[in-house]
Amino acid sequence: MNFERARFNMVEQQIRPWDVLDMDVLDLLMTVKREEFVPAAYKTLAFADGEIPIGCGQVMLKPVIEGKILQALQLKRSDSVLEIGAGSGYFAALLAARTDWVRTIEIEPELAKFASDNLNRYGVENVIVEEGDAAGGWSARAPYDVIVVSGGLPMLPQSLLQQLKVGGRLFAFVGDAPVMEGRLVTCTGEGQFKTEDVFETIVPMLKNAQRKDEFRF
Repeated sequence: MNFERARFNMVEQQIRPWDVLDMDVLDLLMTVKREEFVPAAYKTLAFADGEIPIGCGQVMLKPVIEGKILQALQLKRSDSVLEIGAGSGYFAALLAARTDWVRTIEIEPELAKFASDNLNRYGVENVIVEEGDAAGGWSARAPYDVIVVSGGLPMLPQSLLQQLKVGGRLFAFVGDAPVMEGRLVTCTGEGQFKTEDVFETIVPMLKNAQRKDEFRF
């Protein structure tokens, strides 16, 4: 398989037509080798327009979704990043290529090892993979410039918003099936937030995600 041709086609035929036009983002997706983070059995599908199973009921997001998130976040070289859900390590590698450092938290031990092994083999040095439950955030190195939640959330926990620096951006998939909002939240001041729904999609729910309180009578 010609991976470089497949990568070019992914960017030009899937991602760019979905209004991902930021050249820094397109260059990044051409540079970081997606096939190095895909389970061996799915290597030939690394650039397909679909989710790729990685075990434990989790998936690698579609390339177009990854492109939309990166474009929305407007990453800076000085950014500190929290990623909730390491998955295969691929999105952490994308984030790390444009920021200062990334801390990615994975609740499934099998996936934490998979991500860590992939990142180490690929030579990414500014990502720390930790095993744990970060559904409510990860306060150890908070506040962060960027927070990315790679699984679905029925609602955005206040604890996540509180871990954003002023000027910080959070991206999460909020809602329930059949439709979730790809939501960008920017901290505009102490305790003040601006929310923008960027696109609609559906992704697997984050394990242990906080649910809205049910009405009690």
